[in-house]
Amino acid sequence: MNYNRTRLVELFYQKALKFGQFTLASGKQSSYYLDGKQISLHSEGLQQVSEGLLDLLSDVEFDGFGGMSIGADPIVGGVLTAAAIRGRSMSGFLVRKEAKGHGTKRYIEGPVQPGSSVVIVDDVVTTGGSALEAADRAIEFGCKVLGIVGVIDRMEGGAKNILDRGFFFRSLLSISDFGIAPPTNS
Repeated sequence: MNYNRTRLVELFYQKALKFGQFTLASGKQSSYYLDGKQISLHSEGLQQVSEGLLDLLSDVEFDGFGGMSIGADPIVGGVLTAAAIRGRSMSGFLVRKEAKGHGTKRYIEGPVQPGSSVVIVDDVVTTGGSALEAADRAIEFGCKVLGIVGVIDRMEGGAKNILDRGFFFRSLLSISDFGIAPPTNS
């Protein structure tokens, strides 16, 4: 199956876009909420996201793909599976919010190694804070972070914050794909 952008937008409308009053992870208030897990934990949604992200990164050479656990977990698994189907070798990794309290006591879990070139993923990018935290942990581990990809960019400053740190930024969709204008103060 190939990535179908129109279908991914439809799935977000059907399963993940909610209206009301919400407090986002960034602490910002919003009149809408994009629940990325409703897509990444759905068979067709995850397949669309995984194929789309691989297409989005087709011109980038990287060894590892990962992000902040819990949000990135299904996406990392999906991208690894899609990469294997395409015959592309890749290591996944997950970034813990807190270092493991036993065993290796690491923030990074998975077969990625220090020195690996990696891309960070986040389902919904608002300020970029979660993705940048994951990037910092990967750098501390010894990886070379090339860039950050999002499934949806809320267009609230995250792309700029990521670019200001010297990483590339790409997203499959933006909030404008849903007819929602980004805030004018971003």
